[in-house]
Amino acid sequence: MAPQHPADRDGARQGRFTRLAEHASNFTSSPAFFGVCLVLVAGAITAHTLKLPTQWLLMVGEAMSAVALLLLALLKNSERRAEHAIQRKLDAIAAALLEIQREESGAATDQLRDAISMEEQS
Repeated sequence: MAPQHPADRDGARQGRFTRLAEHASNFTSSPAFFGVCLVLVAGAITAHTLKLPTQWLLMVGEAMSAVALLLLALLKNSERRAEHAIQRKLDAIAAALLEIQREESGAATDQLRDAISMEEQS
């Protein structure tokens, strides 16, 4: 079984992972998350300055690594969804332009409307 594109996995409705990724993406772009990152960096600097035991340094470093890994996964998910939405819009524009050139009216116009409204659904 080949993995599906993230935008195709849930069909018309959003799955749990999609909703979680959306909420996490919104949080990571907020000032609150920036504050969390500042606290982690300040903790690392403080741990090194106070020459705390290696266990504390490792704990702070592992926390920062975990946050970085989660952010990487969220970034990739967001990138794939945006890529898919852009491609669908380009396909719909091309089909609508072809219909206009052939002086036809058909499903491409409806697909173009759907593709344009994808921003509100995603």
